[in-house]
Amino acid sequence: MNSEKTIEIKNLKTHFFTEYGRIPAVDGVDFELLKGEVLGLVGESGCGKSVLALSILRLVPDPPGKIISGEINFSGKNIISLPEREMRKIRGNRISMVFQEPMTSFNPVFNIGNQIKECLILHKGFKKKEAWEKAIELLYQVGMKRPEEVMKRYPHQLSGGMLQRAMIAMAISCKPSLLIADEPTTALDVSVQAQILDLLLKLKEELNMSIILITHDLGVVSEMADWVAVMYTGKIQEFAKVEDIFKNPLHPYTIGLLNSLPQFNSSGKLNAIEGNVPDFLELPMGCKFNPRCPKVSSICKEIEPNLEQVSEKHWVRCYNCCL
Repeated sequence: MNSEKTIEIKNLKTHFFTEYGRIPAVDGVDFELLKGEVLGLVGESGCGKSVLALSILRLVPDPPGKIISGEINFSGKNIISLPEREMRKIRGNRISMVFQEPMTSFNPVFNIGNQIKECLILHKGFKKKEAWEKAIELLYQVGMKRPEEVMKRYPHQLSGGMLQRAMIAMAISCKPSLLIADEPTTALDVSVQAQILDLLLKLKEELNMSIILITHDLGVVSEMADWVAVMYTGKIQEFAKVEDIFKNPLHPYTIGLLNSLPQFNSSGKLNAIEGNVPDFLELPMGCKFNPRCPKVSSICKEIEPNLEQVSEKHWVRCYNCCL
């Protein structure tokens, strides 16, 4: 198995400074990902998944956001400390991102071809004609029908599935080492979702790239991921191989997420996690999940647990996970 690290993140903290107070959107995240692996990043809306992705690309708006500590080691460099000029050579080139809303991610006044072509000219030094031909090839690679015609169309002239394919074509245009996919199948119908996910796996094999897949869909994670990181209030609560998460979930929050999935043999009632995600400006003392946790004990309300290794490939942030 390839043991080369694509990315290693150490104690990453990204906070937002607002007139109401500090918001710890990402608050001490650690993980590493090897070449060719897929990490599924899951959790409820507002838990910090997308801010983590933007932090890796150093696209967090400053102000109000700021990476206040930690390391993002990529290809032997801590990219947090790189000058912006150097970071631009990595962003969109060696680390690419497929954003959640393809319609708002393309410039509406330029056709699709020119926007893909621009990446190739900027990062790879292609001539205009060469870049145009390569862009057609990329659209063909992601399964786009009649790519020559699509090149001349504007974003509003394409369906959601076509836009997502075009965005993936742009993201892989420079053969990145790491692709971050933020809810890549949101708002797409089920058949198109399956096509996009199959496409991502196919491209991962062809390019031997790593993927960070941000999603609410645990079914997608079970099919695509090698590792799973469960986030809650800016922290990873559980990190494990995908088979361990589904066969032996340990954190009460992970168990709650899995139990909330629809079951074929159920009575029709969905199991929900009681309560709501806390306000980041008024986080509880101790474990941040303690107000919603069925296994809460006195220590949970006083001291926040660390992310501890409980087996060879399983880490969890919980005092009572094995009770």
